[in-house]
Amino acid sequence: MTDEKRPISYRDAGVDTAEGARAVQDIRSHVRSTYRPEVIGDIGGFGGLFSAAALKDMADPVLVSGTDGVGTKIELAKLLGRHDTVGIDLVAMCANDILVSGAEPLFFLDYVAVGRLDSARMEAVVSGIAEGCRQAGCALVGGEMAEHPGTMGMDDYDLSGFCVGAVDRARMITGESIAPGDTILGLASSGLHSNGFSLVRRVLVEGQEEALTLQRVDLGGATLGETLLTPTRIYVKPVLELLRAGVAVKGMAHITGGGITENLDRCLPETVDARVARASWKVPRVFGLVQEAAALDDEEMYRTFNMGVGFAIVLGARAAAGAATRLREAGETVWEIGEIVAGSGVVGYG
Repeated sequence: MTDEKRPISYRDAGVDTAEGARAVQDIRSHVRSTYRPEVIGDIGGFGGLFSAAALKDMADPVLVSGTDGVGTKIELAKLLGRHDTVGIDLVAMCANDILVSGAEPLFFLDYVAVGRLDSARMEAVVSGIAEGCRQAGCALVGGEMAEHPGTMGMDDYDLSGFCVGAVDRARMITGESIAPGDTILGLASSGLHSNGFSLVRRVLVEGQEEALTLQRVDLGGATLGETLLTPTRIYVKPVLELLRAGVAVKGMAHITGGGITENLDRCLPETVDARVARASWKVPRVFGLVQEAAALDDEEMYRTFNMGVGFAIVLGARAAAGAATRLREAGETVWEIGEIVAGSGVVGYG
């Protein structure tokens, strides 16, 4: 009796290389739309090539890198069938982080893991990544789409990104010179950004899925789903314009997971505290919805969410008004949210 084995192809095992090729073709125009003059070659190479000519005018160029993901906000994107915004979040989380040092984001790479590759969905995801790169002024020079059958659900996917920027060492923003009397400016967030969604999904989504698509008066006519999926604001261009104008910024903070409480303190010397006035800006309604549903006190909310302030800038009191004007002219909503006082490197509220 002959034991004949039926051939098992890679596709039989769950990896469709033909669909992968279609996906690459579909995203080509999105990727090219992000290219800067320093990009060498095209999509499809084994490595992304970027000319170091961008560093030639710096006396002591410092490369600044950042990597991050989108977290469980992706679960909401899957639930609502909208995949073109989480890519913006991905770029924002990385680019805003390296901006804190005063670095200009130069190029970006993404990694997308999927249970099963769907070229249409992949195009939507990458279109968002490309839009984020355009907003941040960096080039999308490469990435990876990996199918993981057997380890991820067929419709599951996850994102991670990696961004590289550069700053002249003499122009780095370190926070070392922050001193009592300095002013803290807060730049408005676009909403929840991409943090705290495990909690948000539990208290506002689970068991309430049908309500996500209903227009709400308390959200200005938007649906809760639209509000929750609003992508993270990217602050790169207006903040770099501020720095290039010669404004003496002393410290900056990207307000992500940990909220204002556990991010603003990261730029403070151990000899000062940040005293933040909560009444100095209006907290968007979506944060109130989360707070009410989760029954959290203010301290926990400010330790978890950005509460309407997505980026903070510390500078001398005399420079604050002019800086705020420049940022507003660049399209940002800006508040003076507090001051620096003597202390031990912590954030307090008043």
